[in-house]
Amino acid sequence: MSQFILLIFTFSIVHAQSSTDYQRVYLSGKDAASGVYWDFRISDGRKKDEQTKILVPSNWELQGFGTFNYGHDHKNPDRKVGDEVGYYSRAFLAESSWKRKSIQLVFDGVMTDTEVKINGQLVGPIHQGGFYRFSYDISEYLDFGSENMLEVKVSKRSANESVNKAEREADFWIFGGIFRPVFLEILPENHFTRIAIDAKANGEFRALLTLNEVPKSAEVEVRLKDLANGNTVGSFTSEVLTDSVWMTHLFSQIKTWNPESPTQYEATFSLKQKSKVLYAKTERIGFRTVELRPKNGLYVNGTKVILKGVNRHSFYPTTGRALSEANHLEDISLMKQMNMNAVRMAHYNPDERFLELADSLGLFVLDEVTGWQDGYDTIIGPQLIQETILKDANHPSVIAWNHGNEGGWNFQNEVAFHQFDIQKRPVIYPWLNRNGIDTKHYPTYDSPEGRLDKSGEVFMPTELLHGLYDGGLGAGLDDFWQKYRQNPLFAGGFLWVFADEAVKRDDKNGILDSDENHGPDGIVGPFREKEGSFYTIKEVFSPIQITSFDPSDNFDGKVSLRNDYLFSDLSTSSIKWSLHKINSWDSTTMLSAGSITLPAVLPGDSTTIDLNLPDDWRNGDILTIRAIGKDGEELYSWSEAIRKASIGNPHYFEARPALTNQAIKVRESTTDLHFTVGQKLFVFGKQLGELQLVKVGSQIIDFKQNQAELTTAVKSVNWKKLPDGSIQIKSNFESYPNLITWTIFTSGELMMEISAPDSIADLTGIGFSFPSEKVKSAKWIGDGPYRVWGNRLKGVEFGLWEKEYNNTITGYNFEKLSYPEFKGFHANFHALLLRAEGGTIEVRTETPNLFLGLFNPEFPLQSTPGVKVPMPASELSFLYQIPPISTKFHKGKEMMAIDRNMDQKGNASKALILWFRFD
Repeated sequence: MSQFILLIFTFSIVHAQSSTDYQRVYLSGKDAASGVYWDFRISDGRKKDEQTKILVPSNWELQGFGTFNYGHDHKNPDRKVGDEVGYYSRAFLAESSWKRKSIQLVFDGVMTDTEVKINGQLVGPIHQGGFYRFSYDISEYLDFGSENMLEVKVSKRSANESVNKAEREADFWIFGGIFRPVFLEILPENHFTRIAIDAKANGEFRALLTLNEVPKSAEVEVRLKDLANGNTVGSFTSEVLTDSVWMTHLFSQIKTWNPESPTQYEATFSLKQKSKVLYAKTERIGFRTVELRPKNGLYVNGTKVILKGVNRHSFYPTTGRALSEANHLEDISLMKQMNMNAVRMAHYNPDERFLELADSLGLFVLDEVTGWQDGYDTIIGPQLIQETILKDANHPSVIAWNHGNEGGWNFQNEVAFHQFDIQKRPVIYPWLNRNGIDTKHYPTYDSPEGRLDKSGEVFMPTELLHGLYDGGLGAGLDDFWQKYRQNPLFAGGFLWVFADEAVKRDDKNGILDSDENHGPDGIVGPFREKEGSFYTIKEVFSPIQITSFDPSDNFDGKVSLRNDYLFSDLSTSSIKWSLHKINSWDSTTMLSAGSITLPAVLPGDSTTIDLNLPDDWRNGDILTIRAIGKDGEELYSWSEAIRKASIGNPHYFEARPALTNQAIKVRESTTDLHFTVGQKLFVFGKQLGELQLVKVGSQIIDFKQNQAELTTAVKSVNWKKLPDGSIQIKSNFESYPNLITWTIFTSGELMMEISAPDSIADLTGIGFSFPSEKVKSAKWIGDGPYRVWGNRLKGVEFGLWEKEYNNTITGYNFEKLSYPEFKGFHANFHALLLRAEGGTIEVRTETPNLFLGLFNPEFPLQSTPGVKVPMPASELSFLYQIPPISTKFHKGKEMMAIDRNMDQKGNASKALILWFRFD
C-alpha cells in the first residue's frame, strides 16, 4: 500500500497546486527508465502462461516475453508471427478526496488492441491502434478510499485488419505491450475536455475550449507568462455560454518561436464562476505561423524555410519503443550537433516528452499517423487521426501532419485532420505529390525521378539517401544539397534514417539483431555511436558555411562565409582560428590563435572576413577555422594543410636525426635482386622489378608490391648503381603504370616513382600487400579521423591522426563497433606510420591530393550493389581517385554530380612519388 501512496503523493505535488488544478497520477513509470512492476502473464512465446511481473512501460519482448518479429516476417513461411496476448494487472488507491471528481484513465501507447477493466468491469470499447493516446472515464467504476484493481488485456495483433496492415506488417520491428506511460487525470467537477491553441507569429492568439458541462455565469481567463523571465505578458477573459468556447486576443509584445530561438510561454486557462476558480490548466506554447504557399515554398513566421532533417523511429536496442528522458535528450542533442533543424516521426507519432523537448530545444517536427504502405479503414482512421491531434496539436514544434507513408493512407480520412486541427497545418503524404508539396522518396541525382525541376510544386523528399552500412546519408549529400538549395521550390529533405535499429535478443544469446539488412540503418549506431556520415552532415548542414578556404594555394588570410541560418543574423556568432605545427609523429603544437566577431550578416547573405593571421603563419602546418554559432556552440571546424604534400615533407620531419649512410651490398640470382643496407634487406623480382620482401635485422616485414595490379605486359626491367652509391630499378610496361622507378638509398630508405597516368579512373594508383592480422595501429598525416568515399569527402579535417586496429563493419557487426573505423580511404594523404608486429612501416608522398587506402573494409553478405564498392586488390593503396559509395537502392554514380575527386585539381599530370622507411 505504501508504494501506491508514495506514487500519488509525489505526482500530486508535481502536477497540482490546488484541488482545482489539473492533476496527473502515474500508475506506471513516467518513462522506460522509471518503470513500475505490474502483475503479468502472456499467452504464448517465451515465458508462456507464467504468472510473473513486468515493467510498465515496456515492450514485452525486451522483458523476456513473447515472440520477436520483424515486420516482413508475415511474408516468410519459415518464421512464426507472434500473436500473443498479454494480461496486465495492478492495484491502486483511489483517494476519498477524488469523490465527485472526474477520473480519466489514460494510456499513452499500447500495442495494440486494448481491453480495460476496473474492478472486473469493462470501462469502454476495445481500443485499436498501437501508437496513440486514448482514455476512459472510470469515475463510476472506482471504490474511493480503497484499493482498486486495474486489468488490461493487450492483443499484439489487432482484430482490425487495416490496423495490422498499417502497423503490424510494416518495414520495422513489431513489438507488443504497454510501452508508454499509464496515468490518471484527476479533474474537478467542471473542467475542460480540450484546449486547442493557435498562437500566430503576429501575436494573434486563438483558442478553442470544450467543457464537460457549462457552469452558470462562468468565464474563462487566459493569463500568458514569459517562461524566460516569469513576467506576465497579459491576460483576457471570455464568457462561457456553451460547451465550446472560442477565445481570441492579440498579444503585441511576444517573441516568435523557431528552432533557432525556441521562445516559449505558459498560457494558464482558468474556468471561473463569480471569481472563484473551478479549474485551471497550463499549456506551454510558442507563437509561430506555418504556411505552405503552392508553387512557392514552405514558410514559418513569414520566412521561407529549408528543413535539414532526418527520420527517427522511437527505438532503443534494449527497450524497443519504450524510451526514457535520456533517450529523447540524446537523440535531439545528436540531431542538433549535426546542425539539423527538423525531424520526421517515422512512422507514428512520438512520445509526449519528445515533443516537449523539441519545443524547448528547437526542432521542426513532421508528426505522422501510421500507415507504412497500407492505410487505416474509414472507421479506425479518423479516430486515430483525432487522437494524434488531441495529443500533439499544441506543440509549436509540430509544423505539419504526415498522413501515412508510401501508400499507407486512405484519402477519405484526410478530412479528419482539417476537422480537428484548428491551426490547419499542411497535410503531407510522404512519397506522394499532393496538397501542393512533392515529397518524392529516394530521387537519384540527375534522373527523371529528381522532379525538382519538373513537378512545379514545392519539393521536399521525406526520405532521402537511404542508408545501408556506410552508404547513403552523408555519401552524396553535399552534391544533392548544393544542387537542390539553388532551386526556390526546395523546402528541404529528411535523411533515412537516424539510428541503426538492432534489437538486443535474449533469445539469441544477447546478440544485436537487425534482421539482416531490413532493420533501418542510420547515421549513428544502435547505441548512438557516431559514424563518418555524422560529421559529413554536420559540415553540409552547418548554418555558417565557409565557402572559400585553401591555405595551400595563394591564401591571403581572408575567408568567404555564408549565413545559412533561417531566422538569425551573425551578430552573436564568431569565427575562431588556430595555427598548429606537426612535430614528426609525436604530437601537434598550437602556435597561435585568434577570434573574430562576425558582422550582422543576414540569412542567405555572404561576407568576406580577414582572419588577421600573424606574419609567420606559414611556419605552421595546419590552419583550423571554427564556426561558433549564435548560442556559443561549435557548428563545425575546418582544418586544412598549409602546404600540399611535397618533397620529403621537411616541415614534419626536419627535427628527426639523420640516417646513417652505408654501402649497399648486391646479390643477384636468376629470379631476384637482393639489396642489403646495414641491417635491412630488400628483395626485388627481376621479371617485374617489384618489391617482394623487406627484412630488418632478424624480422621479416611482410610488405610487398602487389603483382596483381601489374596486369599490363612488361617491356623491360633494368637496374644500375648510381654515382652516389644508391641503386635504381626501372620497369617499363605497355600501359599504366608505364614506368616504375625504385631507388634504394644508402640511408636505407626507398623511393618509388610511377609516371603520371594519361587519365584517371577509380582506384588508379599503386598498392602493396600486408597482412592485417599483424597490424597494431596507424598514424597518418592527412584528412581524418574518419574514412571517406568518392562522394563523401566532407566531414574530415587535416591533421596528425592515430587509431588502433579494429575491424568495424559499419551498420553490421554491432558487438564490435569501434569508431573511427580502421579500414578505408583517407583523403589528402601526406604520410603514414604503420605499427605492426616486427616493426614499423613509414610511407611519405611528394604527390599532392592522393588518397590512402588503409586496408579494405569488409562488406556484409546482405550488401546491395550501391554499397558494395569495388575495392583495391591491395591492403595498402595510394590512389589518385576512389570510388563513391551510395544507398541501399542506387549505385554511387547515380548519386553524385560528377566525379568529384582530386583529378579536378590537375593531379593527372603528377607522377606518383612515395618514400618508404622500415624500422
